[in-house]
Amino acid sequence: MAIAKSHQELRVYQLAFQSATQIHEVTKRFPPDEKYSLTDQIRRSSRSVCANIAEAWRRRKYPKNFVSKLTDSDSEATETSVWLDFALHFGYLSPEQHKNLSDHYDHICSQLSIMMSQPNKWTPRGSE
Repeated sequence: MAIAKSHQELRVYQLAFQSATQIHEVTKRFPPDEKYSLTDQIRRSSRSVCANIAEAWRRRKYPKNFVSKLTDSDSEATETSVWLDFALHFGYLSPEQHKNLSDHYDHICSQLSIMMSQPNKWTPRGSE
């Protein structure tokens, strides 16, 4: 397995980024009265997943810091799932959109859990 050279090469980052951009697009159709609540919350948490993965990548020399940032990312992914549930409940997302995005976030959380359980696999070898 080739080690990624940047966080953008990580499949988990790519899926998180893709999911955040999908969320941005679907939330454009949310009601205007949700602009500063649900729309803002779900956009922020979905983007934070990506940002925390990127921060974790830069801290991977220090396994405890790496795991800490991945934990933050996992928490944000779980928060995003909650906002998706609210969006479905209020009829802002179709069941198909909800299932697709929820499946993405379940996969993201699974991938982050694997990374957190084996932080030394991601630690750079030698000097960087």
